[in-house]
Amino acid sequence: MSEFEPDTSPSSDDFTRDLLRWSAALAGIARTGMGFTQSLYERERYEEVLHVAADMAAAAEETLEVRRERDHFVQEWLGSVGSGVPGYVTPKVAVGAVVGNDKDQILLVQRADSGWWLYPTGWADVGYSPAEVVVKEVLEETGIECEPTRVIGVLDGMRMGARASFYSVVFHCRATGGELKPHPLETADVGWFSRDSLPSPLAGYHLWGDHAFAAIAGEPVEVQWDRPRRPVWRGDPHA
Repeated sequence: MSEFEPDTSPSSDDFTRDLLRWSAALAGIARTGMGFTQSLYERERYEEVLHVAADMAAAAEETLEVRRERDHFVQEWLGSVGSGVPGYVTPKVAVGAVVGNDKDQILLVQRADSGWWLYPTGWADVGYSPAEVVVKEVLEETGIECEPTRVIGVLDGMRMGARASFYSVVFHCRATGGELKPHPLETADVGWFSRDSLPSPLAGYHLWGDHAFAAIAGEPVEVQWDRPRRPVWRGDPHA
């Protein structure tokens, strides 16, 4: 399962997801602190925090039947510590494209690495605006040319159950041309699907399906965004 295919099954352990989120937050705080401090004492304390965060992540991933040792996380995090502003740890940015055609169908891709279906998604590229990344990603992954029309979602990936920390900016787009052609490395298949003939397995449809098809049908839809949890660290992620 990739960063873009959150585990949204009813049997998912919400506490395990919280544990991963808390671990990522602690690691981010520690790495940012290491990027700004000149004190050897403070760096040692931040490294201790990284080890605690790694213990949490290792325990959570063991619950998810993923075997990675604590030292794997520590070395990965230490290798990404920057200095000053470049060292301030923030979530990555991804873009998603809900592309519709004149038949009110949605464009979906099947990920080559997992087999899951989802609307086209990808990491943001330096030098491109979010809308430009959307156009590029859709064309590369599906062979379809599109025109972004509006933003319909700004979402926290970890809130949706992803293991990586990222924000996803989701655009509604209108298909303008091209022919279906899956990317030779990233996508196993692509296609247009109506609401009553969706493929399987489909990642997180209950989170975005109604919203996506309403946008495709031209209905007025609000931008989806994550309401603050109260309290932040133990509140209901679906509130």
